[in-house]
Amino acid sequence: MSEPRRAQTQHFEKPMKSEFIREGKLEREAAAEEIRRYLDLFLRETQLDVQYEITVSKEAATPSGEPQIAIDFRGPDEAVLIERQADLLLSIEHIALRWLHLEPEYFDLIRFDCSGFRALRLEELKLSARVAAQRVRETNEPFHFNPMPARDRRLIHLELTNAQGVRTNSEGVGERRHLVIYSTAKPPKR
Repeated sequence: MSEPRRAQTQHFEKPMKSEFIREGKLEREAAAEEIRRYLDLFLRETQLDVQYEITVSKEAATPSGEPQIAIDFRGPDEAVLIERQADLLLSIEHIALRWLHLEPEYFDLIRFDCSGFRALRLEELKLSARVAAQRVRETNEPFHFNPMPARDRRLIHLELTNAQGVRTNSEGVGERRHLVIYSTAKPPKR
């Protein structure tokens, strides 16, 4: 008779500190080289027929919302990367960020795109935010966006940071987390 197996306990360690962050700043050239190493391996193993270009900003500080490292894919299989709201593209980006051992506060410094798909999506989000804010100003009624990823919510928060007459708040948990725009005007007396 065999001996019963014991459940193994898991030991959670602190996440590895990223070697690509020095004094709170992204080491852009080293991180870009490591992303190149990751993508070469990934594309070789998956046999996706796309090429990529990595652009590294010369300045450590970029305008709000602009990445310090931008990766753009092009090629015959680009449709695979952007189908289903770019799930595969976003997954490749997520793995790259984890590959670099970056903390979430640094995620916005690196952006993956495919033939301008993400750039267009980000502009659409900004436009939606401005239109929704105008509607809130006019009606004094809160505007609830559909659930969206944290990076998209953050983009809207940033877009409306200095907007007059409105404030933003993220509400809900998990998959249902969404952004709400509220009016800062006092409600009319009844």
